[in-house]
Amino acid sequence: MTRTVLALLGLVALTAGAAAQSFWVVGNQSTRRCDIVTNNPTIGGGSPYFFGDGPYKSKDDAKLAMRTIKVCPPYQDPDEKKKAPAKKSGGK
Repeated sequence: MTRTVLALLGLVALTAGAAAQSFWVVGNQSTRRCDIVTNNPTIGGGSPYFFGDGPYKSKDDAKLAMRTIKVCPPYQDPDEKKKAPAKKSGGK
């Protein structure tokens, strides 16, 4: 009984670690930009990526790391571009 419980706890611990999302910083040859991806990139062999760095535990960690990579231009989050700036109302 104890062995079964320990085996199940070990299995749960392994699957919980595998479910955590990771982020990689990759250099994209076709766009000449750096991207953040959520799966382990393939470098070379027909892939558009010429380098990969990671994994990082969060997207914020990957953004921070991207700032230290000299070939990467400043990061611009695609989600932030979609947000329109707030307009100020005239009020009068």
